[in-house]
Amino acid sequence: MSATAATTVPPTGAGLVLNAPIVAAAATPNGHGYWLVGSDGGVFSFGDAGFYGSVGHLHLNSPIVGLEVTPNGQGYWEVAADGGVFAFGDAGFYGAMSKATLHAPIVGLAPTRDGDGYWLVGSDGGVFAFGDATYHGSAIGMSQTSPIVGLAPTSSGNGYWELAANGGVYALGAAKFYGTAPVQSPAVGITSADGGYRVVSSDGSTYSFGGAYFEGTLTGLPLNKPIVGTSSTAGGYLEVAADGGVFNFGSVGYYGSLGDSTLLSIIPALSGSAADNYGLTSGQIAAWSRVNVCEEGGNWHVNGAVFAGGLGMSRSNWDRFNTFGFPANAAYATPLQQIRVAVAFATYYYGSPFAAPDQGGCAGGY
Repeated sequence: MSATAATTVPPTGAGLVLNAPIVAAAATPNGHGYWLVGSDGGVFSFGDAGFYGSVGHLHLNSPIVGLEVTPNGQGYWEVAADGGVFAFGDAGFYGAMSKATLHAPIVGLAPTRDGDGYWLVGSDGGVFAFGDATYHGSAIGMSQTSPIVGLAPTSSGNGYWELAANGGVYALGAAKFYGTAPVQSPAVGITSADGGYRVVSSDGSTYSFGGAYFEGTLTGLPLNKPIVGTSSTAGGYLEVAADGGVFNFGSVGYYGSLGDSTLLSIIPALSGSAADNYGLTSGQIAAWSRVNVCEEGGNWHVNGAVFAGGLGMSRSNWDRFNTFGFPANAAYATPLQQIRVAVAFATYYYGSPFAAPDQGGCAGGY
């Protein structure tokens, strides 16, 4: 999905319903755009960042944890916690760990300088090299009290740094150690620049070491959601929050964000018997939950004169399809009861119990 706007006003996420939180960002090489990726694999492009595809429409075995861009910005990789790698645009596929038995989940991917290979890193510090990426060792056993959260290669590719959530940095190969980040909240990302490295924590604090330039920090500023990722270019860097908020520094420009978007909150269900859940599947619950966010902004107890409940169902349709003994007013029914009636409605009007209106259309009532 492209979020690039044709006007001079940077786009926002106003009116957009995210199926999953944002987990990472990647800047274009020239700093004139960037991509955001959600844990469901959905990709959002801003500025001059091109959209080359995503796995947002697929059923994933494991959530996406990172996105990295090719050297020329004409492609990118998505990486999942099970080690799955998905290549788009001019990004090459050089292997994955999704078929292997992992001792810890994968937390990130880092490409080589020429883009003809990449490293995967696990939360236990394990490193896996593919393509022309060279293995220089790992931090397994070095950070026993804090998980590894990221890896950044040196400019030559002859070494890399691993970062732990407590701010610990482990230098391997030709990488030099310049210091540990004194984080006050968990570290979430590390990038390399000018022979050094930069660490970012979940409160937006930025720590630069070695030759890495410092262009600013979010330390002390109120954030709606924690910072989850960072990305850098030759002269700047950006930080992204879980709600898609973007914060730019140095030569990286601001071209919009997913700020003001709504994160889909799926109704807790399927914890009891099939009878307790009225025979609904998780897919049906998810689909109609999205309708609820679009129609009523997450409110399941709207009590209007014509439409009631969280799905914008007319009182006449509720009376017609509520053959289950649920409350006579949809506003007083539970979300699962409302979805069960909606499934009966969809079976009749759309010909399938798995059909649901397009949540992006917000038809205004059923």
